[in-house]
Amino acid sequence: MSEELRRRIDQGAGNVPADLVLKGGRLFDLISGEIIDTDIAVCGDTIVGTCAEYSGTREIDISGKTVVPGFIDTHLHIESSLVTPYEFDRCVLPRGVTTAICDPHEIANVTGSAGIRYFLDCAEETLMDVRVQLSSCVPATSFETSGAMLEIEDLLPFKDHPKVIGLAEFMNYPGVLAKDPACLAKIDAFSTVPIDGHAPQVRGYDLNGYLAAGIRTDHEATTADEALEKLRKGMHILVREGSVSKDLEALMPIISERNSPFIALCTDDRNPLDIAEWGHLDHMIRTAIAAGVEPLAIYRAASISGARIFGLRDRGLVAPGWRADMVLLDDLENCSVSSVICGGVVVTEAEFAKRRIVPPIGRDSVKSENVSPDKLVSPAYNGDIPVIGIIPGKIITEHLRLKLPLKEGLPQVDLDQDVVKTAVIERHGKTGNIGVGFVKGFGIRHGAIASTVGHDSHNICVVGADENDMAVAANRLREIEGGFVVVDGGRVLAEISLPIAGLMSIESHEKVHDRLIELRKAAESLGTVLEEPFLQVAFLPLPVIPHLKITDHGVFDVDRFALVRGADS
Repeated sequence: MSEELRRRIDQGAGNVPADLVLKGGRLFDLISGEIIDTDIAVCGDTIVGTCAEYSGTREIDISGKTVVPGFIDTHLHIESSLVTPYEFDRCVLPRGVTTAICDPHEIANVTGSAGIRYFLDCAEETLMDVRVQLSSCVPATSFETSGAMLEIEDLLPFKDHPKVIGLAEFMNYPGVLAKDPACLAKIDAFSTVPIDGHAPQVRGYDLNGYLAAGIRTDHEATTADEALEKLRKGMHILVREGSVSKDLEALMPIISERNSPFIALCTDDRNPLDIAEWGHLDHMIRTAIAAGVEPLAIYRAASISGARIFGLRDRGLVAPGWRADMVLLDDLENCSVSSVICGGVVVTEAEFAKRRIVPPIGRDSVKSENVSPDKLVSPAYNGDIPVIGIIPGKIITEHLRLKLPLKEGLPQVDLDQDVVKTAVIERHGKTGNIGVGFVKGFGIRHGAIASTVGHDSHNICVVGADENDMAVAANRLREIEGGFVVVDGGRVLAEISLPIAGLMSIESHEKVHDRLIELRKAAESLGTVLEEPFLQVAFLPLPVIPHLKITDHGVFDVDRFALVRGADS
């Protein structure tokens, strides 16, 4: 019997003082739904006593506080927070997220296996317990140019890493249904561990076939009806509320005490500006309760349900023998976080300062050629023009067919219809491809917005009313090693550099927050009406989300899973 195990037993039995005792508070029991007055004893990283009085070597008075288990974000891309895993740790752990299950496929699409290794190395140093799902689809499709490609041989060396849980979101659902050998090889190799799903609007027989492959979760349900079908078929629903994809309100009807064991919470993509203004999972919890969701159901979804879904059997409850991940709340219904204990450590800035920092990778990853305005000419089409229709708060888009003004037979921007140009410029130094199309719904009247965050291959994506400004913005991104840029009249109004793979800043989350405020103001000066225009730009190139997208190959019809050809193609 190990000495640590002996210590746990003795401290839990009250034979000796516990390492840490939280005294005078209340526990929200996620089994019974009761609120219990109790001390909570901790030995090392493990809870050893509840529902009793304890003495401790260190005691903290938590009178007036309510204790709940640490929150688990069950699906996210840390890169989309625009900061390193270390700054994500500082930003989100104090809000109660003690476990984050991430898919590093953003950096993997740029740097390949080196990106996964970087995240695993960082995960061993963060206070928060960062777990990794290995990126299953790099690139997501063959209709885009990524910086790297990961086959099964690239993933297997990471499979047994202690921070790896399983296989990340399987976005290539057409490949699964078509029994693509490369897809099936990955699924077969990871059949004994959790495999995340990614099945937007996949229903009926197609959903059955997809689930028959052993895929068990989905974060892409956007209606209660879709989510219920997936629940009935044994799929765990990860309710998502990110900076662009906001599905919580639509899915609230399914978040009940009965369904809660099969429902968890995730953010997918959420930036520091929204985290600072609204929160993270804490925002989801208080929003749901305010709308009438039972506190027991939403707090279960935020902790124990996610732990069970992903096989993390040591966490999710505040009870003897469970990992000491706890959130101390000033108010249960408002999810007002007072302080956090993660793995038995009281979270403070001093604890963050102890972490070993892994050097960043992926510098100088923007290798695009200089873009001139004449390279941003749209192809001609027979008949009406395909236009991407933005749906605010969703990454799903409409496939519109509109009449646009022509110049020398080529379609042009039409501000009266709120239609501007969009282009995706290959930036990995491989093909030099440029895909050009049109998008409706940004509200831009002049200028351009550009980004090297372009899911999932992360080429340069630019939206604008003027080809000259679009070219200036795209070229500026190369000069600053990637990031976001707002341009008007040939002049840069605001920018943020994201030099780590063109995805993450080397600055603190506080500085990134401030720069995002400047960017949002600059975007608003162009006329944009979107709450989060930059991530909306970033999702235009995602060819696995219905209905119409754009890649460096051109305009892409997701429903047909084919490029939309111009008149001369």
